[in-house]
Amino acid sequence: MHPAYSVIFFTTASGAGYGLLVWLAMASALGGFPPDWALGLIGLGLALALVTGGLLSSTAHLGRPERAWRAFSQWRSSWLSREGVLAVATYIPAAILGISWVFYEKFDGPVIIASLLVSVLALTTVYATGMIYASLPTIRAWNQPLTVAVYLTLAMATGGILFVFVLSFFAPLPTWAIALPLVAIIGAYFTKRFYWEAIDEAPRTLRPENATGLGHIGKVHHLEPPHAQANYVMREMGFKVARNHADKLRRLSAYLMFLVPIVCLLLLLMVSTFTAPLFALVAVLAMGIGVVIERWLFFAEAEHVVMLYYGADAA
Repeated sequence: MHPAYSVIFFTTASGAGYGLLVWLAMASALGGFPPDWALGLIGLGLALALVTGGLLSSTAHLGRPERAWRAFSQWRSSWLSREGVLAVATYIPAAILGISWVFYEKFDGPVIIASLLVSVLALTTVYATGMIYASLPTIRAWNQPLTVAVYLTLAMATGGILFVFVLSFFAPLPTWAIALPLVAIIGAYFTKRFYWEAIDEAPRTLRPENATGLGHIGKVHHLEPPHAQANYVMREMGFKVARNHADKLRRLSAYLMFLVPIVCLLLLLMVSTFTAPLFALVAVLAMGIGVVIERWLFFAEAEHVVMLYYGADAA
């Protein structure tokens, strides 16, 4: 599949934003830190800015962006529509939490319920985003359970790194604020590793014989290309990345997404309060670049079955 930069930005930015919302909401509900208004303003402001920016960028991939509102009407059957409905619904409890946190510096009563709703809706929105791709049987690399797991674990990992970064400016980092994001990153590493192994080892069972329905006659060969020049389907669905390049990019993204942030988090257990934001910033930058590479590969390595009509041997 051709990697669309607007969708790459959407899935990475909104995933990190929703992940940060979960960390902030759960920490506030459990009393992980005092309700400092500046922390709430910066933390929630950053999370909602990432979410909003990602959602707006997704409309750039539409042929008619002004009609994006119509997607909300198909929530009964479309994961894309469900994602939009859940994304909008998340703003309501997030606003309640933000107002109480920033203006009143309180985490009690109904605000705790709002925090729990923020966490549930944010995770459900990321789940719906993953299901947009996992529900497509025409793309083997996406149509599997680990696709949703990758989206959820990476959202929590990227959000966790942002959580550490924001928190490092306001108080000495408690051990739990480092240990829990560390667990999230390790979980995301194993999930992504198993995902890569799954798409590499899964059998490519579909052949031109299946696509044309002529398998009972024998092996199907293409006599001529279907078009003299590349068309839209070939450009969008037929994008390929060389295997050796994909392997190199996988290793690079793994180093940046997992190794560097893990090392930085471990160092945060030993460094002073004054240098903690610097190490947290390095982790944020490494994680951000790594996730962008990972998401580019997520689209570039996907093979659509329609390419069986354009000369592909299997899908």
